[in-house]
Amino acid sequence: MSRLTNDVAVVTGAGSGIGRASAERLANEGASVVVADIDVEGGAETVEAIESEGGTATFVEVDVTDEDDVRKMVDAAVETYGGLDIAHNNAGIEGDGAPLVEQSAEGWEEVLGINLTGVFLGMKYEIPAMVEGDGGAIVNTSSIAGLSGDGPAPYVASKHGVVGLTRQAAVEYGDEGVRVNAVCPGVVRTPMVERSLEEHPEAVDQITEEQPLGRMAHPEEIADAVVWLASSEASFVNGQPLPVEGGLLAR
Repeated sequence: MSRLTNDVAVVTGAGSGIGRASAERLANEGASVVVADIDVEGGAETVEAIESEGGTATFVEVDVTDEDDVRKMVDAAVETYGGLDIAHNNAGIEGDGAPLVEQSAEGWEEVLGINLTGVFLGMKYEIPAMVEGDGGAIVNTSSIAGLSGDGPAPYVASKHGVVGLTRQAAVEYGDEGVRVNAVCPGVVRTPMVERSLEEHPEAVDQITEEQPLGRMAHPEEIADAVVWLASSEASFVNGQPLPVEGGLLAR
């Protein structure tokens, strides 16, 4: 049997990048997956990819900053598949790369809204659904920027916030059977990173040279960590930000 047979999962930001890879990996391990994204076309493509491999998935259009949308996402998982066992709160944006004093208040609110409030709202509705069942596992997407000060201020602040929320939720709900952890990816070849590299092609060589492993990560490598944290193999791992960054933080 696969590791997640009979489990039900929701993945936000599942229309591309790490979210898509995570949704596909979870489905490959036997979970029924609610593919959630504001990108309808991308979400439909993820569902099609899962179903083409024999997996089970359904798409729900979700703006993670909209509380009603997030509630409906969790309701869809429960109504369609009978419960909720796994959640990967992954939706995020990079925002403006300008220095702090050049950031706009509007840009700050947008990044914090999607990257941090989106995780808060996800857990607000996911945790009760898990507690009503046999518990569950939540994996939030932070970043190495959530463990260091390397990046645009709104992004760094949002990802540090994800780590703090993860730890607090783990403390509050561990005894109710809900484990909460975070993955902290390094530089991953996602559409978000590709957009930045298209604007700054000279950065490719620099980024590669900085990597102790000599390359950037693939989304599937982050997804593998998500699946592990969601599985019973990580049954005593709780409240942890797991770096998946190829050794960048070891420098």
